[in-house]
Amino acid sequence: MRKVLLLLSLCSVSVFAAEQSFDATAAKIKAAQQSSIRSEAEVLRDKNRKPIKTLKFLGLRESMTVVELLPGGGWYSKLLAPTLAENGSFIVAMGAGRMVKALAGKTGLNKMSHDSTDFSPHKPKGERFYTMKDVALKVDDADMVLTFRNYHNFGAKGRMAMNKAAFAALKPGGIYGVVDHTRRHMEEDSPENGRRVDPALAIKEIQAAGFTFVDYSNLHFRADDELRYEVGRKTVTGNTDRFTFKFKKPE
Repeated sequence: MRKVLLLLSLCSVSVFAAEQSFDATAAKIKAAQQSSIRSEAEVLRDKNRKPIKTLKFLGLRESMTVVELLPGGGWYSKLLAPTLAENGSFIVAMGAGRMVKALAGKTGLNKMSHDSTDFSPHKPKGERFYTMKDVALKVDDADMVLTFRNYHNFGAKGRMAMNKAAFAALKPGGIYGVVDHTRRHMEEDSPENGRRVDPALAIKEIQAAGFTFVDYSNLHFRADDELRYEVGRKTVTGNTDRFTFKFKKPE
């Protein structure tokens, strides 16, 4: 009985320690959420995107070296850069040049680095999705690589190139986090599902790049998204079902 109680006690301490270790990171994310560099529209998306819970699930810590692939307009970049500025390092990569230029000089983003690796996504003639050649980022010791709602933009070759780049950028044991809109399993392409991804296919492809699947979260599960419509439709936008996956580069 004493052994059981001791084990339970140790488990409780372990869980408490894990919670505590995210406290400093959470505080910095919360501070970044209040930053003046964020637009009103970006702030309104916090409730839907749940950045603190999402980044906690993925294992973010404020002392990490983190790479964000295809940061778009910088919604997550504006949270990650200030969070990692003091004790970590934040690098944006792949199609990030325009966003970095637009945000140049903004307080809180001054320590954000831009990986200037040549990156040229393109749509082959007659194809719906982008592709890209294999690309090697100028980093190979990242603790974490993240990409949010980008996986759906690429065909199979482009997705594999992105996964391979993420794998090479990470140190052994590093985390690869992928979030995207859910498509029905094995559903054929249609005008309605172009910005959705079959989660089972994503897992299969990312594992094929060498990663180990660690866990998934239902933070962005939406029971009332029937997976029938384009994510930009008024009846769907802001309420899409999204998968949130965590992978690891083997040690």
